[in-house]
Amino acid sequence: MEEKKPSRFPLSQAVHQRIIDNKFLIVRNKELQWGANDSQRFYHEHAGRFFYQRLVEFMSSGPMRAYILAHEDAVQLWRKMMGPTKVFRARITAPDSIRGHLGLTDTRNTTHGSDSVESACREISFFFPDFDVTRWYREQEPLYRAGPICYDEQRLEHKLVEK
Repeated sequence: MEEKKPSRFPLSQAVHQRIIDNKFLIVRNKELQWGANDSQRFYHEHAGRFFYQRLVEFMSSGPMRAYILAHEDAVQLWRKMMGPTKVFRARITAPDSIRGHLGLTDTRNTTHGSDSVESACREISFFFPDFDVTRWYREQEPLYRAGPICYDEQRLEHKLVEK
């Protein structure tokens, strides 16, 4: 059986490792390739802004990995780990952040993160249309909290340990 890795690209592998190292649970993940239409739909709120076209082009320029992450206060923790959107600022104020360490430019800053729980729910449905956030919180999240859980190397996700 072929070994499945976080991505063919070292940047994606580095981000994946940071997720694991910071004790996030990977609930779902997938590698995907967007076309320009997907990027335009996802970033529609930025249409007309000076960076919009560069962002759309970058987001549809190659494969990416999307995640559903779980952690206590996950949105804020992830945003802190990413660091400031502007890479130059991230390199000065948060050099150990993902963007400070791996970002190239402001539109090629390596990661995206939802700015609120509401945005996260909306964005999860964009990337994972079959995932029911409400059902996960009601049925699965309490089981994940109670544990035990383990990291599945083949799926690159955490799962409940069968008792």
